[in-house]
Amino acid sequence: MQQFTSLEAALLEQVDASPMLEQVQTWSAINTGTGNLTGLAEQAARLADAFAALPGDVRLEEPAPVSAITPAGEEAPVAYGKHLVLRVRPQAERRFLLTGHMDTVFPAGHPFQGQTWLDEQTLNGPGVADMKGGIAVILAALKAFETSAAAQAVGYDVMINSDEETGSLSSAPLIAQLARGKAAALTYEPSALPDGTLAGARAGSGNWSVTIRGRSAHAGRNPDDGRNAIVAAAALALGLKALHRDGLSVNPARIEGGSANNVVPDLAVLRFNIRPRHEQDAEEFSTQFSQLIAAIETEHEVSIHLHGGISRPPKPVDARAEKLFGIVEECSALLGQPITRKASGGVCDGNNIAACGVPVVDTMGVRGGAIHSPDEFLIVPSLEERAKLSALVLHRLATGAPL
Repeated sequence: MQQFTSLEAALLEQVDASPMLEQVQTWSAINTGTGNLTGLAEQAARLADAFAALPGDVRLEEPAPVSAITPAGEEAPVAYGKHLVLRVRPQAERRFLLTGHMDTVFPAGHPFQGQTWLDEQTLNGPGVADMKGGIAVILAALKAFETSAAAQAVGYDVMINSDEETGSLSSAPLIAQLARGKAAALTYEPSALPDGTLAGARAGSGNWSVTIRGRSAHAGRNPDDGRNAIVAAAALALGLKALHRDGLSVNPARIEGGSANNVVPDLAVLRFNIRPRHEQDAEEFSTQFSQLIAAIETEHEVSIHLHGGISRPPKPVDARAEKLFGIVEECSALLGQPITRKASGGVCDGNNIAACGVPVVDTMGVRGGAIHSPDEFLIVPSLEERAKLSALVLHRLATGAPL
């Protein structure tokens, strides 16, 4: 059975857990809902100061342009916050990528703004697990890693984006750029289960806004001259749901539009999400969706415009990812915290990284649960646990663990 080397034991002694809880509580107190640009700017500035303790160059990168469809069926730009990037030893031959996100799902006006101790080891608060706890883990692990001689032979980039919770649309080009050429990646979403279970294979995710334009008419005098966009949207929603099957989740989520009761509505916007388990599922959906659109346009005599697509491809566990999982699981067992993994229908930036051909484990963050709800909680001892795990994994990757 493997044991720690003397160098690894010395490295683990360098993990300083003392500031981690205070960091999480300070960051959690800043509302960073994806649309709260003021809160995100404050959080980004604090993170830039914190990560300046590491060698390298800290920058705040501008978001890429993103548009969305308004309820009026018009395309409009969407504003996002800046993304933090730390580059350390960019000329190193072997380099890694660590990613996290500063945004949460709780907007500025949401009532869930404070923190509550549920017991002496469990803290309830916005973003404490997803994923301000994970950011604290990245920082502590890298500070410890930098004390080892092995760190000097490798380099890494850290990216903390501001839009993960809405699909990383404005940071996707940055993720792809940073992933290029990396030997491995670690992403700090919270564990899949409170016991520390990792997420393995992930489904993909795609979001569409479908604008349907018909023809107005008087609902009493000449209703048959109209072409009802709401009815067409409803038919499309039912048709989409009929495509739902094992391997492909289809969720029609919202229909917007309509008019006064005495007017045949000429506009509707249907928004929906799909979760394909494999690339083949996504390809089959694309074919069936095109056929469905053509049928709705013909039957209801409407025009349809599509906006969106698959933003996170499915993430299978290939041979290199299997080896990276093996390193993480072995290190965790050595630390006395054996963990397993399970497939997940959820998505994250790990999907984007894997699509670039880089092996990634994307639940390296804290143990916790009830994320995306006012019951979200962090199991506080996991801050130190996961920082030590990451420091050890990075050390083994730096000293040549094969992938």
